[in-house]
Amino acid sequence: MEMGSRTAFVRAQLAWMLAATLVLSLLGALSYELFFVVSLIGFLVVTELTAPVAVGPAWRHRLRWLIAIGLVVFGYVVIRRILAILPAGVI
Repeated sequence: MEMGSRTAFVRAQLAWMLAATLVLSLLGALSYELFFVVSLIGFLVVTELTAPVAVGPAWRHRLRWLIAIGLVVFGYVVIRRILAILPAGVI
């Protein structure tokens, strides 16, 4: 059953990312940064919704590394956005 849960996880994440691309393009707001943020939110939601109640399979433990890397990149995106908003003489 492990392969079935992994396949369901990948399909759910892929569906989220395709829906995010479609909605962002319809709104005219499609950019790499915004797509990454929405995809990261979807990844976190799909990870929680598909989490097993008892013992999880080994592949789910590797998701922690992807979550950690995603949060670091998210922090970088937020810092870039904040620096773009601030006036030039502040920092």
